[in-house]
Amino acid sequence: MNIYNYSLKELEQYFINKNEKKYKATQVFEWLYQKRVKSFEEMTNIKKEVINYLKEDFTFENILIIAKQEDVDVCKFLFKLKDGNQIEAVLMKHDYGNSLCVSTQVGCNMGCKFCESGRLKKIRNLETGEMVLQLLKIEEALKLRISHLVLMGIGEPFDNYENVINFIDIINNDKGIALGSRHITVSTCGIIPKIKKFINEGKQVNLAISLHAPNNILRNQLMPINKVYKLPELIETIKEYIKQTNRRVTFEYILLKDINDKKENALELAKLLKGLNCYVNLIPYNETSHLEFKKSDQSKILEFYDILKKNKIGVTIRREFGKKVSAACGQLRANYKEET
Repeated sequence: MNIYNYSLKELEQYFINKNEKKYKATQVFEWLYQKRVKSFEEMTNIKKEVINYLKEDFTFENILIIAKQEDVDVCKFLFKLKDGNQIEAVLMKHDYGNSLCVSTQVGCNMGCKFCESGRLKKIRNLETGEMVLQLLKIEEALKLRISHLVLMGIGEPFDNYENVINFIDIINNDKGIALGSRHITVSTCGIIPKIKKFINEGKQVNLAISLHAPNNILRNQLMPINKVYKLPELIETIKEYIKQTNRRVTFEYILLKDINDKKENALELAKLLKGLNCYVNLIPYNETSHLEFKKSDQSKILEFYDILKKNKIGVTIRREFGKKVSAACGQLRANYKEET
């Protein structure tokens, strides 16, 4: 079993089952995530007999960087997994720190019409360790500290719920990577039962909803998930989330030319979100050669922004990064598969 799959709590139980003191789990955790060792032999404060059964029960599996694209303040990585599949992660440098977007699945079954990563269907969930290693490998490659993390790469995080929760536990733990809860964001397209389950997890991480339409008809056309979990029910679930957690929610809204970027769409969105503790992140679309959607004109983006502002909806426009990277999520992976 990959050692990076295990949370501190799971390692403590492992040592208890071995009739050892559970503090040894903390020692292992600190070696892995604070000192970043890559073998059990390097854990010099752990006795040899313990090292021997750790070696029998665990492996240091790895993921390989097989492609990298860079531009100003952005670096996109393509990873090869142990089974030969590929995933992406993107490091973005902001004035508030270094933000990493990680993948949670190989492919995606949500089928959002505008999404490049969903064009290649889900092959499998990522293991917890495969998510952890995206962060570790990029920090090592770029020799920097990641301060913010978003689960918005390839895949739907709540379709890989247990592994994602385990991943959050590892990167958030003070003895591990120690990334603050408020610096971690989980994005979902709206799997309502998992959002309700997430309410009870007690996590102080941020929740983002991939919305992209202000009504059922348009959202049905763009996002098949809406045919199962409809927009009114989703909004009611978010109201319950806000009430129970006292946390603000982000709504992601990709602006698609002549589809969801009209004045009436903005007014309808403002009405839908009125009174919610939330803000809207407007996202200029990243065009790809595989999909017919186009980026909204800058004037339309600014008009949409102004309408939300005038209606007292918190709103930002996501910064666009360099043109030298395959910007759309899943695009680098798709291009690599075509080339090879």
